Amino acid sequence: MRHLSRLTAALAVSLAAGALTAGAASAQETTIKIGLVKSISNVANLWAVDRGWMKEAGIKLVVEDLDTTANVLALLAQNQLQIVEGGISAGYFNGLEKNLPITMVMDRVSSPLGHNLMLRPDLKGQITSLKQLKGKVIASNGTGSVSTYEVGKMLETEGLSIADVEVKVLPFTQMALAFANKAIDAAIVIPPFTSQFLDQGHAVAFKDPDDLVKPHPMTIAVSMINTDWAKANDRAVRAYYAAYLRSVRAYCNAYHGGKDRAAMIDLMIKSGTENRPQLLHQYPWPARSPNGEINTASVLDMQTWYVKSKMSTAQLPAERLMSTGYIKEAVQKLGPFELENKDSKLPGCR
Repeated sequence: MRHLSRLTAALAVSLAAGALTAGAASAQETTIKIGLVKSISNVANLWAVDRGWMKEAGIKLVVEDLDTTANVLALLAQNQLQIVEGGISAGYFNGLEKNLPITMVMDRVSSPLGHNLMLRPDLKGQITSLKQLKGKVIASNGTGSVSTYEVGKMLETEGLSIADVEVKVLPFTQMALAFANKAIDAAIVIPPFTSQFLDQGHAVAFKDPDDLVKPHPMTIAVSMINTDWAKANDRAVRAYYAAYLRSVRAYCNAYHGGKDRAAMIDLMIKSGTENRPQLLHQYPWPARSPNGEINTASVLDMQTWYVKSKMSTAQLPAERLMSTGYIKEAVQKLGPFELENKDSKLPGCR
């Protein structure tokens, strides 16, 4: 059902390299299986391994690629995966309502996202407003995914709802072909696919969720853990998030053009996240919080929207939705984030 990906293979190589270059490491490593929806922001996980920081923390990271987190939370709840990183789906709230042992720990992607509601090229100039999408086919990577939330919220700014369009569920990797075959009219697309589609002429940019969706900034992707496993492996969880946040901060500095940007791009190329380095240089990366902060207002709005759209019935208080203790401890351990490129004008990652 699931398969080891190029990302996994690249990570295994990085682990081997890390074993040679890391300093004094823990004698006994804890293996953590993590499921990731492929995105530019994944490089923070890879970087922590490549630099030997996971090795130093006594962590062996095993990565598996996911198309969406909307249908894999059962794997997290069953401890087949200990950590899942991806969008905040309706399934997450449904899982909490059923008392599954899962919780959000930290931000993974927050505004500016680099997402775009893209159109088929032949529709450029024909469709100029969101209200013209009524009755059209829009691709999303999951029915109850955060991408569908973004589409629905954008449609509502012009008086439509998600029920006014046909949502076609497709992995991001299949959307280019669907555009070419005219099987879809529009799609909500994330990096690196946004830049790929623009570069190869598969689609044209139409609407940016960051311009339309409130509350802002959006926290649309997070790191989630199995809470039963976390309780039994408290030391490993604390060590993991300290090492990971260190790497997230390196990502944020690279986002702003810091000293590690070129090396991080090389790692993305090696991992198969993108195969054209020029796109990683030319187009902005998705932002994330250097302190792992989740915008609670954004998450609560998602929960409300999923209920309104009949994808969920959960109405839970904020304290049930997330557990931020691990990341607060990591921030305290690392101290304040320091931006290398003080001249950067880019929003986000601050």
